[in-house]
Amino acid sequence: MLNDVTFGQYYPVKSFVHKSDPRIKLLALIAYIVALFLAKNFYSLAICFVVVSIAIIFSRVPLGSVLRSIKAIIVLLIFTAILNLFFHGGEHLLASWGIIKIYREAIIFTVFFVFRLFFLVMGSALLTLTTTPVELTDGIESLLTPLKWIRFPVHELALIMSIALRFIPTLIDETNRIISAQKARGADFESGNIFKRIKAIVPVLIPLLISAFRRAEELGDAMDARCYSGSKNRTKYKKLKLSWRDLIITLLFASLITGVVLLNIYADRIFPEIYEFIRLS
Repeated sequence: MLNDVTFGQYYPVKSFVHKSDPRIKLLALIAYIVALFLAKNFYSLAICFVVVSIAIIFSRVPLGSVLRSIKAIIVLLIFTAILNLFFHGGEHLLASWGIIKIYREAIIFTVFFVFRLFFLVMGSALLTLTTTPVELTDGIESLLTPLKWIRFPVHELALIMSIALRFIPTLIDETNRIISAQKARGADFESGNIFKRIKAIVPVLIPLLISAFRRAEELGDAMDARCYSGSKNRTKYKKLKLSWRDLIITLLFASLITGVVLLNIYADRIFPEIYEFIRLS
């Protein structure tokens, strides 16, 4: 049922992206998200698509693994798309049913929104598919090091985030096992109305919560047994070092933001006819 959810899972393979510094990959993801939300037309959005496509190619991660991450938000995607389509205003009315009106600008905005969210999830999934939880912890801790000056628990925060990411696939597997066990006892999760389906989920949530708390307790005991004491007097087995790969990634995403900003400004001058047709309201 949930086997296709790839967010939080690591795809082990040797590639250009896998060998890059986790700090640069985190900053690249932030720059990519900024570029997506700076994009104001389909030209700048197309640049974002080209960049994430290049990243997928050089990561050697199967495209299907990246696309499966979309399934986790497909319901939210459809719901928000319908809201934008029916309730976004505009100047060119195409259809009307009572209070529901569909404008040309609403269709353009909905398509633009769907692509933006689609690319956003792809980029986020690619980060977790190419970076181990340990590398993510080290990268987050290194980037947040200046906060240690104000006694902010940087190491503990990074550890919590990495454990949360690591436990996503674990809890998904646990959910699948519980659902299979309930189906063997005659439970039905696929028929009936929405209320019956929600009621059928209750026998899954309770054992899942118990299992999550049990795993958290076992993890805490294991950390205590290994004398874990937070960031105090801790050393690194592997120290993060920048390489030529990180320079290329930095230049790529700096060019991405620059290209998006320039296309936002000059797209109407470069492609005046097409831009006028797909102009967002």
